[in-house]
Amino acid sequence: MAERIESLKAGIIGGLSMCFAFAIASLLNTLVLAKYFQTLACLQSDLNWHLWVSGAVASFTGFLFGVTYRYIIRSDQNPQLKAGGVLAFGLVRGLTQIELGWNSHSTIWPFLVLAFESVLWFGIAAIALNIAIQLRWVKPFSSI
Repeated sequence: MAERIESLKAGIIGGLSMCFAFAIASLLNTLVLAKYFQTLACLQSDLNWHLWVSGAVASFTGFLFGVTYRYIIRSDQNPQLKAGGVLAFGLVRGLTQIELGWNSHSTIWPFLVLAFESVLWFGIAAIALNIAIQLRWVKPFSSI
């Protein structure tokens, strides 16, 4: 039961950090990228149900990432293992967005930006989880 609670805490930290990263990226897309780069104008988002659903999906994937990342890294200090976990989640989400861009009749650039953002979001979540583990808010999964 203690391991489940630690996984729940890791999931909550992952979900909150992804929600934060999503909010910052949405603001950056709306206030900077869509404003100054015409090809990225479709990244501009208004406060509507689509934004709320996207935020909820980002938070839920962050939760799943947090739970999984705790099991991936265990108590190892292997940087390739940590980066591999981030890239596995980020590329699955990002490459799906690129595929959607290829199948649409618009330019691919906005989808490349979204793919890069996805990897960045999971990187931010991993940093938050590593800090939480260092501060002993979350215990790493033991290998034994």
